[in-house]
Amino acid sequence: MKKIFLFLLITFIFTACSDDCYNAPQTIAFEFVNSNNENLITNGSLGPFSISDENQNGVQLTKTDDDKIILENVGAYNGIKKYTFYSAVKIFNFSIHSSEFKGGCDGYQINKLTFTGVGIDVTDENGYYKIVLQ
Repeated sequence: MKKIFLFLLITFIFTACSDDCYNAPQTIAFEFVNSNNENLITNGSLGPFSISDENQNGVQLTKTDDDKIILENVGAYNGIKKYTFYSAVKIFNFSIHSSEFKGGCDGYQINKLTFTGVGIDVTDENGYYKIVLQ
């Protein structure tokens, strides 16, 4: 009985560590506010907006219940990729630096976001970036 249990335990350990696991990059979320800390999506002043990568491919965006924007499917690469945010209020650039995940599974991790643009104040909040557009 002990031999069967030991065999099953070893089999489970080796199958649990298979090559089929993948770590997706962490989620990137933006909240756009004005200088009075009012959410620009909530108050309707941001208007239509979009984000494109350096190859002019649109980034899929998802709006949360609290009017933040999640950037979908970004960061799954090794290196730096540049993006542009377009709106009637402001146009600005940012880049995402990602690298391969150093762990037991395949995947990528986002190392750094860099924002460029005149008059942009970005704060790394807990789980999202607050961007002041004036």
